[in-house]
Amino acid sequence: MNKSITSISRLLTRTTVILLCLAAPVLAVPVVKSGPSHTIEAPTMKKSGAGLVLLVSLQRG
Repeated sequence: MNKSITSISRLLTRTTVILLCLAAPVLAVPVVKSGPSHTIEAPTMKKSGAGLVLLVSLQRG
């Protein structure tokens, strides 16, 4: 009897920890305030000009 209670409590503890780890990001989303002042943008890519060189070389060949 005591062994089954111990195994059930371990299972419940592990399940609770796993559920908390999985639910933490989902529950944190409403906390993050978003609006027009909070915009996430990708960094601008440095232009290398390789596209023009490829275009000219393909037209010549």
